[in-house]
Order: sequence, then C-alpha cells, then structure tokens
Amino acid sequence: MRVLAGTRETPPPVWLMRQAGRYLPEYRALRELTASFLDMCFTPALAVEATLQPIRRFQFDAAILFSDILVVPLALGQAVTFEAGDGPRLDTGALGQLREHVDHARLEPIYETIDRVKEVLPPDVALLGFCGAPWTVATYMVAGRGTPDQGPARNLAYENPQALSRLMDRLVEGSTEYLVRQFRAGVDAVQIFDTWAGSLPPAEFARWCVEPVARIVAGVRTAIPGAPVIGFPRGAGTSLPVYMKTGVTAVGLDWMIDPGFACAQVPPGMALQGNLDPLVLRAGGTTVDAAVDAVMAAFAGRPFIFNLGHGILPDTPIPNVERMLARVRAT
Repeated sequence: MRVLAGTRETPPPVWLMRQAGRYLPEYRALRELTASFLDMCFTPALAVEATLQPIRRFQFDAAILFSDILVVPLALGQAVTFEAGDGPRLDTGALGQLREHVDHARLEPIYETIDRVKEVLPPDVALLGFCGAPWTVATYMVAGRGTPDQGPARNLAYENPQALSRLMDRLVEGSTEYLVRQFRAGVDAVQIFDTWAGSLPPAEFARWCVEPVARIVAGVRTAIPGAPVIGFPRGAGTSLPVYMKTGVTAVGLDWMIDPGFACAQVPPGMALQGNLDPLVLRAGGTTVDAAVDAVMAAFAGRPFIFNLGHGILPDTPIPNVERMLARVRAT
C-alpha cells in the first residue's frame, strides 16, 4: 500500500497473478472438494482457503481474492459454466436479456469471502480485489468462450458499435458497483484485468479499453475517495501512454513491453508492477536469477511491485517460485 501511494520500498513488495492455483498441491486438493470451479468461487470457506494458501506457503506481500472475472456476467444474468480443460462457456443467447444491474445477492458469497479473509489475514499483508475490464469480459460474453483473436467482439465493434456500447455500459456500471462493494467488504486495493487489451488497434483501444476503465475508476472513487486501482492492460505496448488517461493508481506491465519505454511514459512517482515472463519462472535455475535481476534493475529508483507479466503457469515448479522470491528479497 505504501508503494501504491508512491513510496519506493527495498526490497519491493511481491505477489503473483494467479498465485492461488493449480501449481500448488494444496490447491488441487481443495479443488477436488467441489463439482465445478464456480462452486469453489461461491463457497466462502473454500475461497478463503484458496486465497490464503499462497500467503502461508510463500509469505507474499498481498493476497488476491480467489474468484473469476466472469462472475459479473453471471450476476447480470448470463449463464456461465467452466468445462474441465476447455475454459469457460457463456450463453450468448442471454445477451439480449441481461439485467439492468448486477444481482448483488448472487455475489454476496464473494463479499463474505473478503470479510472472512480480512479477519484472518496478517496485518502486514494487503488484500486485493479485482474485476475484469469491460472489453476483456465482453470478448467472452459475445463469443461465448475464449477465442484466439477476440474476433467475435472485434467484429461487433465494427459492425454494430451501438450494440457493443450498450453491453459495455452495462459492464461499466456493474463492474463499478462490484468493486465498490469489494472495498466496503474490506479489500485494500483492486486490480482491473484487461487481458485482451492488446487485440485492438489504437483508436479502438482508446474507445473500448481506455474510456470504460476510466469511467470505472472515476465511479469507484466517487464512492470510495482515493481508492487505489491497479490497471493491467496486457498487450498495450505503445498505447501505454493512452492508457494513462484511465486515472489508475498503478500500471501492471506484461512481459512483452520494454521496461525502459514504460518507465519513460509513466510518471516517476507512479507505481509500476510486473513484469517477469511466466515462462522464465517455469524454466527456473540461473535463467530466473538473471531475469529477476534484470527486472529489479529496470525499475530501480521508482515505486515498484514485483510480479509476473501475466498469471503463473500451472506447471511451474514450486522451488522456482521460492528461488525467485529469495532473489527479489535479497535485494
């Protein structure tokens, strides 16, 4: 939280995207207790445990709520399921019958999870909430599943931008309400995941990625003044300066962006987060040593949170994570 406020810390705080996940044997055992992934997200006792597991094992400096970006479409009335080994499935036929507002009763187990985690989390560990950015969530809602090029939503943006605008308006409002409720339940900061931001050309990036996130940030801060918000526009690349118009507190960087470019474009007092390649972490050994050193050198002298450039991969060996953490914390 000090880094998000603009203070440089040595060593930097560290957490990992998807730090609660299949690379942990204790997570795999927990997952066996429910029939579906969403059942686990909506069972507070299990979601609390999943949130805390990586904190117990690695003593990360932040815990991130165990949930999924697709709970907002679910709360808007679109059926969502997860197929084992094949990702999410969403009912595209429901797009014309979405609710005007999210059903917070449907999301109540998530708010309960936050409250229960906050009660037992060590006081020196921050609790992060999150949501998916409207563009990224819309790509799943329109296609009914993940796609390699986000083609269905991109086509809709060109062929019927009014329809996409209506969907985005619903997602902006619902995501804003959802994040406000997370803050009121006890999170210290939130992250907005725009995993598919890089799929759009510059003008469309400004319209479908930057403007909706800016509206969410403004809406959250109207209810929660000064709320810390981390933006993660994966694949933004040279559009990073445009993304700064969102008003986020800090920017999460993917592994594809040049650190020097990012440091030049983001004000020196603003926190950056990232950006170790998840494949490097999976490789381990001296490869991870060199990569950690390079990341630390690139962002030295400014507020910085060490993280990956995307989520930790399921087949990442635990000793590699331990080695990475030791390297960061020996700074």
